Amino acid sequence: MYVCSCFGITEKQVKEHADAGACTPRQIASACKAGTDCGGCVRAIQAMLGRGACPRRELLGRKRMPGTADGSAMDAGSGAGPGIAPGSEPGIAPGIPFPDAA
Repeated sequence: MYVCSCFGITEKQVKEHADAGACTPRQIASACKAGTDCGGCVRAIQAMLGRGACPRRELLGRKRMPGTADGSAMDAGSGAGPGIAPGSEPGIAPGIPFPDAA
């Protein structure tokens, strides 16, 4: 079945490029031009890549930072989560003084 009717690119061709290492729609576009004309196929290409077609994507999934998937690195005392220093507030850059709201 055709994924990109502008350039006549099939699902099989997209999968072949993904197997060869293309992990993003932009990399697929560089390999075969799919998604570079009308853009109507970009979501289909994203869906195809999201199904584990790319070995690199699978490796990235295995190499998760501690606590991002199961919460194991969360600081139980602060409740702020991974990457947030205890005592600081999420969403506020450290070192920037804020005027007192008096």
